[in-house]
Amino acid sequence: MVMRACSICKRLTVKTCPYHPEARLVDNWKGEIIVLDCEKSELAKKLGIEKPGTYALRL
Repeated sequence: MVMRACSICKRLTVKTCPYHPEARLVDNWKGEIIVLDCEKSELAKKLGIEKPGTYALRL
C-alpha cells in the first residue's frame, strides 16, 4: 500500500484526502509524524496540525 500526501494539509492517505478530496496527492515526502493529541503536542502546534492523524514531513 503506497501512502501519498495531500498537497494542502499534508495528511497521509491511500486514495483521497478526507478533508480535501479535490487536492492533488504527492508521493515525494521524506518522513511522517503521527499525532494523537493535537492540544498537548508541541510539535503539532509548531507544524500547525489541528486534527489527529498521520502527516507527511518535508514535501
